[in-house]
Amino acid sequence: MNKNTIIGAILIAAIMIWWMSMSSANSKALAEAKAKEKAAAEAVVKDADASKTPELVLPAAEGAAAPETVPVLGEASATADSAAAGAAVDSASVASDSAASMNAPVIEPRTIAVETEKFIMTLSNKGAKIQSVVVKALADSAGNFPELIQDTTLGALDLKLGKADLSQVLFDAGDAPAKIVVDADTTVQFVFKDANGNQVVRSYGFTKAGAAVRQENKFIGFQPENYELSWNGGMKETEEIPKGKSFGGASYFFSEVIFNNTNTVEREMVREDEEFNEGKLIWAGIRRKYVAMTVQFDSPVGASLKASPMKVLENEKDPGTYKVTIRDNLKGDSFGYNFMVLPLQWEELEALDKDYEKVIVSGWTWCGADVWFVWICKWLLKLLKFFYEIIPNYGVAIILVTFIVRGVTTPFTVKQLKSTRGMAKLKPQLDEINVKYRSDPQKKQAAIMELYSKNGVNPLASCTGGCLPMLIQMPIFMGLFFVLGRAIELRGMPAFLWISDLSRSDVIFNGFSIPFIMPDGLAVLPWIMVITTYFQTKVTMGTSAGMDPAQQKMMTWMMPAMMFLFSAVMPSGLVLYWIISNFWSIAQYKIINRGLVPAKAESAKLKGKDVKDAEIVKKK
Repeated sequence: MNKNTIIGAILIAAIMIWWMSMSSANSKALAEAKAKEKAAAEAVVKDADASKTPELVLPAAEGAAAPETVPVLGEASATADSAAAGAAVDSASVASDSAASMNAPVIEPRTIAVETEKFIMTLSNKGAKIQSVVVKALADSAGNFPELIQDTTLGALDLKLGKADLSQVLFDAGDAPAKIVVDADTTVQFVFKDANGNQVVRSYGFTKAGAAVRQENKFIGFQPENYELSWNGGMKETEEIPKGKSFGGASYFFSEVIFNNTNTVEREMVREDEEFNEGKLIWAGIRRKYVAMTVQFDSPVGASLKASPMKVLENEKDPGTYKVTIRDNLKGDSFGYNFMVLPLQWEELEALDKDYEKVIVSGWTWCGADVWFVWICKWLLKLLKFFYEIIPNYGVAIILVTFIVRGVTTPFTVKQLKSTRGMAKLKPQLDEINVKYRSDPQKKQAAIMELYSKNGVNPLASCTGGCLPMLIQMPIFMGLFFVLGRAIELRGMPAFLWISDLSRSDVIFNGFSIPFIMPDGLAVLPWIMVITTYFQTKVTMGTSAGMDPAQQKMMTWMMPAMMFLFSAVMPSGLVLYWIISNFWSIAQYKIINRGLVPAKAESAKLKGKDVKDAEIVKKK
């Protein structure tokens, strides 16, 4: 072996040793790199699992292949790689959850009736919602209590958490009995537990004599971002609504969406889907004529309120009811509120200090009527109740209130009448001045003022005296209109003779009716109203100066006709007030006009003369 061969073999061996060492180093580096990459991937998956959105697994609908899994906090922000990495695990989890749900105890649909001194409320474990509310304050003539939920299959207070609709989920009510009579504070609890161990706990707390039901919602194992309460069953009218067609007969029955948005109490008759989100909600709900039900929050919330009209098919005269939905965001793992059942008794509503009395009557905020008009209605009702305590008859109380109202306005009426008669006496001289100075307005005005001064007549007194009685009487009349038509205190209260219910028309014979005017039968008070209005209008027109005889005749017949159309379906208490007021007006005008000499309607100087021939003072 020569020298060159030896050197070449050494070089080849050296190269092979170097190559082998380099390959080993590269393999080690590659293994380390792969290990690091694997660790990084596992860390990503672990982080994704740690931040994965908790899910509420709803039971599968009947006939479905697998349970429905609904995220309740929004979509998780995981990468495609991490989703792929956890796909097998999720599939196994779903299979495991399905098996677990198959082994879970079967929950049967059931209801729990809870009776307090105020109402009987039936709870359903389907959605853990309210199915029925029977109020005890509004018994009919047979002693039966009315149902307040229009559609008891839909009920009230369905819960939706994010996209998870719990309205059809069966909750576990534990060992709660089917009937509970509340003697002390009582809580009924419903629990839904999904295959992942997440829980929704809905509880209802009752007191023996309270109007509020405390409804709490707690979430264990997850935290929803928002909730939605749905009242889909609407609210039923407790009173019998006349079915015959009439001029505004149904206007004395009320169906309104009501809410307090911290700025004012709103009462809305919704004709199409409408959403209200101005201000913050203190409470929201539905009212009918004599009762309201609301969701009342512990503090004002920025929730949105949506209402949809719901037609009542049984009676086309029923103004209908509403489906109400409340939506809001959640910041914790629970939320609660009071569900209020409120017969519209003024003193009890006022005691709650939540402006509930404005559900009975409210007013325009721009003129402050939501304060002073509500105050008038409050004191009219107090005055009626005061007289009722002395003489237990609301018919007599209405008559006494009428005397007080007219007695307060009489001084203004007398002043206005005297001023009107004084100006009527001066009419012939005013005609002469108008003709004499018709080409010189300044002299005419000076002559008229001089004539007023000589005869002690103040033209402003006529306007002031005429307006003040009207300004005083109209709010009081409107207040009595609302009080007598809406206050539950007068429901079913008799007066005397045939008047058996001051809150309704005084129908005495159902076998005879007048279409569109008296569709439910013959009433007596509207006819008395027509007669007294005719004589009252005739006497009043007789004292009016300057009114054309044809106009007086038209008004004498028009007013009774109009009042007949309105009074035929009015509450009899309101018609009684108006009749007594008419009698007062007739007597008042007769007494004041006694001994007064009728004023001459025409000037002796102008009688039989053409105005063009009369003396004219021309302006120089």
